[in-house]
Amino acid sequence: TPPPPSLIPVECQRELLENIDFPGTDIKHEYSPDVHHCQQLCTQYPSCLFFTFLRADWTNDKRHFYCYLKSTPSGQPKVQKVLSGVTSGYSLKPCGPNPQPCLSRVYPNVDFLGADYRTLFTSDYEECQRVCTKDPFCQFFTFINGVFTPENYRYKCHLKFSWTLPRTLNVNRKSGVVSGFSHSVQFSEPSDTPCSMKLFPSTDIVGGTLESQFAGTPEHCLALCSAHPRCTYFSFESNSFTCRLKNNANELVIQAKEGVTSGIATHFCQQNSDWAKTALEGVDFQGSDIRFELLDDAETCQKTCSIDQNCQFYTYVDDSFHDSAYRRRCYLKRFTTMPAPPKVSKLTNVVSGFTLRNCI
Repeated sequence: TPPPPSLIPVECQRELLENIDFPGTDIKHEYSPDVHHCQQLCTQYPSCLFFTFLRADWTNDKRHFYCYLKSTPSGQPKVQKVLSGVTSGYSLKPCGPNPQPCLSRVYPNVDFLGADYRTLFTSDYEECQRVCTKDPFCQFFTFINGVFTPENYRYKCHLKFSWTLPRTLNVNRKSGVVSGFSHSVQFSEPSDTPCSMKLFPSTDIVGGTLESQFAGTPEHCLALCSAHPRCTYFSFESNSFTCRLKNNANELVIQAKEGVTSGIATHFCQQNSDWAKTALEGVDFQGSDIRFELLDDAETCQKTCSIDQNCQFYTYVDDSFHDSAYRRRCYLKRFTTMPAPPKVSKLTNVVSGFTLRNCI
């Protein structure tokens, strides 16, 4: 259970503490190329209140670029101690953060490992970054320079993907709860051209599953498919809220199946997102809690989520819920949507960086 709002720090603390460790109280670790990216990860991770980052000059072991996300009930680290090669700091949640921060720095001799969806050859890393910035799917890149060995990989530009849309960790049916999305969240790239959204009710598209996510509705599943560079179409199973993203550019084989809605990814158009404004009765978006507040109804919960820059979706527990201790709780939730490499490591003669779309 997340802490109530009275225990969440409200003071904006931007300062970074070089060679200071906040030991213990880890939630998890992620990878970051520098401390500023780590601070943004902590800001976006729902329960993270402070962090410790292991820099490139860390010498105790090989955990370079580890970003340890941390939390305590008080919102403050229990201990601070001097430790060379680390930098610590606080979540920027109280600072009114930008949900898509500009990450303009590039990182020589740093590899963003994995998450590739497209490769090409470019003359320098600047061109590789331009291609990444122009490609709506690209969130970060690694470029291999002209002196890399083996030489047959030189000038290769790896475009990489991470999710920019809110995703729910788990969705299930539960009496006495209502869930929904912030009305401020954008589910597709802005466009003057409206999408012609093609959904096939009571229909499954056979095979080709790329990955599975949870989604609240078929339209949410469509938005996820359209945001993924390799998703050509999807099948949404309403009983389990499973969104199966599929990849097959050669054929589309359908079969009748009750409880399944399928559809085709949209491209370069504005999706109708009215579905995101409809509350889902008896549906629980589990996990990803920032905090909860005690509120009178689900509509007030939705409005509270929509005006909170950190909140992307919510679950409200109403007065019919079986356990009276949880009634009237409005759980405000979010998922990391900033560019996040799955692994960061040292590698000579490469350059890595991020899309500059958020810097315009």
